[in-house]
Amino acid sequence: MDTSLFLGIKLKGENLAKKYVILDTETTGTGELDRVIQLGFIVLGGKDIEVQNEFFSSSVPISFGAMEVHGITPAMIKDKPALIESTSYKRLQELNTDENYLIIHNAPFDIGMLEKEGFKTQMRVIDTLRVAKHMFPDEEAHRLQYFRYKMGLYMLEQKEADELGVTIKAHDAIGDVLVLKLFLSKLKEAVISHFPDDNPVDKMVDLTLTPILIKSFSFGKYKGKTLAEVAHSDAAYLRWMLSGMENLDDDMRYSINTALGN
Repeated sequence: MDTSLFLGIKLKGENLAKKYVILDTETTGTGELDRVIQLGFIVLGGKDIEVQNEFFSSSVPISFGAMEVHGITPAMIKDKPALIESTSYKRLQELNTDENYLIIHNAPFDIGMLEKEGFKTQMRVIDTLRVAKHMFPDEEAHRLQYFRYKMGLYMLEQKEADELGVTIKAHDAIGDVLVLKLFLSKLKEAVISHFPDDNPVDKMVDLTLTPILIKSFSFGKYKGKTLAEVAHSDAAYLRWMLSGMENLDDDMRYSINTALGN
């Protein structure tokens, strides 16, 4: 399969030596002590698509909540290698240079999990979750499975899976990577439409680092109200949020400051 056009969209001046690593992990859970038990990624940037998919043993038990999501049981990872000893992890380290791109949906989670194993990314990161929030701010959700159905990606994935030799399974690392590859193509088209003068790949890197402007409250006593409305009727509440809420995320902080005209 020729990937030289990168997801079917030709880029003028695109350096085909660059690699685009679309990645997902499955883990024993989401806590501080939890670890990666499956690593799946595909590598674009040449004539062929490289597929990596491995399971790993872990000294941390798989939580039942995690099993419910990804279906990986202790028997499936028994006698598997540790992540850092695996072929896929060593290959990821080989790809870990600043000329390449790492593409993940909700990147902080997966990167944080890999950092526990000593991985420090040097690649330029595209978080498709953050880019999607910029491009599709009015969607009711931005989860990968939501877009899988909303954009009809599920109707395209079997052909893609057959070509790559990938088995489709929801919430499986390599299965989610397949869906992410299809979603990335749609996301890139949206970026090109909104920013026609920019290189879309570099623009997605930029959007990953750009604060997201939140328009409305999705929680609390002002749920459903816009931040602009609350800034007009109860600016003191927004100022209290800025000074009194330690867990206020950067996007909400940016959005409140914008609403207050700071």
